Amino acid sequence: MSGLTVSGLEVSYGAAVRALHEVSLSVPDGSIVAVLGANGAGKSTLMRAVSGTLRFHGGLVESGEIRYGGRRLDGAAPHTAVAAGIVQSPEGRRVFGRMTVADNLRAGALTDRRHAARARHRVHKLFPVLAERSAQRASLLSGGEQQMLAMGRALMASPKLLLLDEPTLGLAPLLTARIAETITEINEQGVSVLLVEQNAALALRLSSHAYVLDVGRVALSGPSADLAAGDEIGRRYLGVTGDRAPLAARRQITRWSA
Repeated sequence: MSGLTVSGLEVSYGAAVRALHEVSLSVPDGSIVAVLGANGAGKSTLMRAVSGTLRFHGGLVESGEIRYGGRRLDGAAPHTAVAAGIVQSPEGRRVFGRMTVADNLRAGALTDRRHAARARHRVHKLFPVLAERSAQRASLLSGGEQQMLAMGRALMASPKLLLLDEPTLGLAPLLTARIAETITEINEQGVSVLLVEQNAALALRLSSHAYVLDVGRVALSGPSADLAAGDEIGRRYLGVTGDRAPLAARRQITRWSA
């Protein structure tokens, strides 16, 4: 299968903490795949393992495989993942606050100047506010603008697979909708997306397939439309039970479609 495949992934933090248990998933080329789960379910650990940053957080791949485009990446360094076309926009935005918007974007460019200029033009088309505020320090941007900058910086490396970790966390509904539109636009430009998102309704609307992690294991998986129509997502994430759960999920998804 082309794209990303994760097979039987086991990740630990030291001898006492097993964060992922036999996790398997796939992100076909050109798709958006969502990963849902509560805090501590293992979502960020999964993203770190795929991006090669796990070791910086004290984690270790104990077993299993991560392959992208036929290339094995479990245990690989971040620069190896980036060279393969995988770039992460981590949770918490993590922009360089003392640097300007322009310098933040420049930090994400790993290639020659002409390529960087094309990538910057693309980012500015997606996020015009970054062009308007290119000389402003990143710390002075709003939370939503910082999220746009974090995503823009990741796009400067021209990824084939973009890892988005909680891109709407803490954002107001209008900004959340704007970020959602941009994720769709990025995908339509040919970039695959692995989306970690606590907003289940939004994630299911954007993605074609979804996985639900629960205490480091894949508890549910399937086409996003099927998961949205079932009652399990409603029970886990929307606080409703019984016959009202699938209806509540559909109403939440419709809300983000408006």
